[in-house]
Amino acid sequence: QVQLKESGGDSVQAGGSLRLSCAASGLTDSRRCVGWFRQAPGKEREGVAALYSRDNITYYTYSANNLKGRFTISQDVAANTVYLQSNTLQADDAAVYYCAAKAGACADVWNIATYTYWGQGTQVTVSS
Repeated sequence: QVQLKESGGDSVQAGGSLRLSCAASGLTDSRRCVGWFRQAPGKEREGVAALYSRDNITYYTYSANNLKGRFTISQDVAANTVYLQSNTLQADDAAVYYCAAKAGACADVWNIATYTYWGQGTQVTVSS
């Protein structure tokens, strides 16, 4: 059984940084897509970053140009953990951040309906 557990959410000042973690258990498929999504109150869940692992090669993608550079996705394969480093946080970055996973490639990567597994989320609060 696959389980995803996020951690690292916190309350920070604008301009601060956080590293979010997604610990995956039971995810044994060597080809998988893992994504970070976020949902602010009253808004739809949106993609932030994703990675696709295949044959010891990892591909990275980000949902919008203004996220690349402030948000960085990475993974520790041995620890089966995916990270989201979030820098220069702004008020509109405040949301519940979720990780999600699916076997195979990151086709239709920002479509939340295509993901099989989801974590419970971790709250990020940004104060000015």
